[in-house]
Amino acid sequence: MSNLVMRMVAGLLLVSGTAWAGTSSSLMDVSNDGKLLACSNRDSGTVTIIDVDTNIKLHEVVVGKHPEGVSFIGESHHLAVAAYCDDVVVFVDADAGKEVARTAVFDEPYGIVSTKSGDRLYVTLDYPGQVVEIDPRTHAITRMWAAGRFTKGLAISPDEKTVMVAEYFTGIARSFDRTTGEKRHEWIGTEQDNLARQVTFHPTRDRAYIPHQRSRNTVAHGAGSIFPYVAILNTPAEGPAERTRRPMDSFTGALVVANPWEMAISPDGQTAIILFAGTDDLFVSDVNPETELRHRQTLRVGANPRAVRFAADGESYFVYNALDFNVMRISLGQSKLLAEISVCESPLDTVTLLGKKLFYSANQPMVGRRWISCSSCHPDGESDGRVWQQPEGLRDTQPMFGLAWTHPLHWSADRDEVQDFEHTIRGPLMQGRGLAPGSIHESLAQPNQGLSEALDALAVYTNSHAFPLSPHAKDGLSEAAQRGHVLFLSEQTGCARCHRGPLLTDSQAGKLVRHDVGTGNADPTEKMEPAYDTPTLFGVYRSAPYLHHGRAKTLEEVLTTENPKDQHGVTSHLTRDQVADLVEYLKSLPYEDPIPAARKLGLKPVVGNVPRVP
Repeated sequence: MSNLVMRMVAGLLLVSGTAWAGTSSSLMDVSNDGKLLACSNRDSGTVTIIDVDTNIKLHEVVVGKHPEGVSFIGESHHLAVAAYCDDVVVFVDADAGKEVARTAVFDEPYGIVSTKSGDRLYVTLDYPGQVVEIDPRTHAITRMWAAGRFTKGLAISPDEKTVMVAEYFTGIARSFDRTTGEKRHEWIGTEQDNLARQVTFHPTRDRAYIPHQRSRNTVAHGAGSIFPYVAILNTPAEGPAERTRRPMDSFTGALVVANPWEMAISPDGQTAIILFAGTDDLFVSDVNPETELRHRQTLRVGANPRAVRFAADGESYFVYNALDFNVMRISLGQSKLLAEISVCESPLDTVTLLGKKLFYSANQPMVGRRWISCSSCHPDGESDGRVWQQPEGLRDTQPMFGLAWTHPLHWSADRDEVQDFEHTIRGPLMQGRGLAPGSIHESLAQPNQGLSEALDALAVYTNSHAFPLSPHAKDGLSEAAQRGHVLFLSEQTGCARCHRGPLLTDSQAGKLVRHDVGTGNADPTEKMEPAYDTPTLFGVYRSAPYLHHGRAKTLEEVLTTENPKDQHGVTSHLTRDQVADLVEYLKSLPYEDPIPAARKLGLKPVVGNVPRVP
């Protein structure tokens, strides 16, 4: 079949309604009539409306903290935005540039899509891993169902019979009957599949695609630990749920790209655009039944590209550069930049913005071989949910929330400042030139702060992540959590001997305290003494696995099977109900902002951009 005939057939299918361009959740969306583009701006907490015909910004609407997915509702110019950290779905009149309603959800709404008619919206809750169905006319939740663990990616099949989700930490995809909510198919990849944020359907073929990362956690080397992939799913109504992977770093034989974030397929189904947020690249790829994805062209775009959408006619596409705070419009045929549209002013000061760009960069001077960035393991301050085989032993990736208040760093507390990671930047893992000019102190005990504005800026951004409040205590501590709180504070368990004070840790900047909690000998590869830094317990409800080696998969295991000799608190005598109460308390942390109490005691955060006085 000729390309012309294929395009004509695809066009007829689009007109007939069997394909729908906006089935996949994204940080951008184009209205069904092709007239408006909406873009959610995570750092500024706004959504921007752009006139597609003129490439002019029309409105910028405040929606809440860290908006993620955005979707126009059916054929209207009303849209819904998932405000991730405010736990709400915000409804906006895009023509008027005004909020019209909001719907509260349990926690962390991420992906959002609308049906063709606009009668239903579907939203993924990253935590606790649910799909929520909303009636946009009443803004009421009509149904919800469990969809997996940490679900971000979301799409509706072109026939609208199924909803598909992707688990963030595993890349596992599941499709659910849209009428009943029952699971229909499951696509499981490998244990190394990681950080899958998006699912997108092919408009005319039984295929879906998931851009994701491969985290090879047995290798602590920049040339063998992190790889970019796209998973290709066979999605027939009946038959096997087949899954294959396409490595993106071998697309062109030698060019390495990092941190695949989103992809989009043209309305005619023949072209895919894949974004790589670490190296600031995109791939233009042919999509066909024989090769699925065939590389056509590589383009360099702006800083940290996170979203891509085709215009309705398929002749151009939009790229959202999250750290340039703009949208590029690029022609598909000639790859010509047609417009560059500012979506918002930078809400970050110049130091924090520089630090964030470095944190997300897999290019020099941060990285030598382009495979890995800081954000490959700590995206948006989160953990990657992985346990890495490091030279010193197994190490669970910890989230960065509240890091400024919980120095020193690492399970071993070997680093007293973020600037010490200049050793990592120059070392085997990242192989970069480094941020400080000339040599640096070989000893981690010597300060590196003040050696480089860029290195200090990296520290400022790294230390900027605040503690999110637990969704399990929105209405205060439950009765079970209150009982667990009493147990936690009791001399009987001794939990608060180490997890004490307003930050629930006895570890502070300039004060090295480590404890042997009986876990060091569980890992035969451990090369350091079996004593570890006391981590804060804030956010443990969503940061499994636990302990330095990640052997505890649940909080129950921390208190029971992974604490057989009562070295990590005295818990062996607790009844099953008492363990459950203690877990409920841990899940509720933090139930209030701990910073005012910390300041009242004279504790201070580590900032990172103040030069040391000789």
